Amino acid sequence: MKKILTKDWRSILMYLIMGGWTTVVNIVVYWICEELFHLDYRISTTIAWVFAVVFAYVVNKRFVFKSVTNTWRDRFAEMGSFFGFRVLSFFMDLGTMMVLVGLLSINGTISKILANVIVLVANYIFSKKFIFKDRSAPAAEKVQ
Repeated sequence: MKKILTKDWRSILMYLIMGGWTTVVNIVVYWICEELFHLDYRISTTIAWVFAVVFAYVVNKRFVFKSVTNTWRDRFAEMGSFFGFRVLSFFMDLGTMMVLVGLLSINGTISKILANVIVLVANYIFSKKFIFKDRSAPAAEKVQ
């Protein structure tokens, strides 16, 4: 039991660290697009989101969950799940902001912090339970 808890805490800590770096990627790419290339904030946000999600996939796969995919089929399944759940979390973020700012008139910065906490927790659960799961064992062994 102690070994399981230690492993989970390690992955949570690594997830938070890599999430911090993902946030940095998001902000820097957004700034470059908006300030240097003078793109509309919505386009800048979308481009930054794409870069951040690709970065997040790579670091989560390698450093957080240490996922091994032995076949191209497994790699594409894992990538599809990751990007699909990230689109879901993008809409969770947007929906949370619409409720907190639009309906409840809560300060935008405070709302963004709350939305990011919700999304961070959801993304961790999605990644741990559905995306970076052990694909190395045959299906019959996984059931046991």
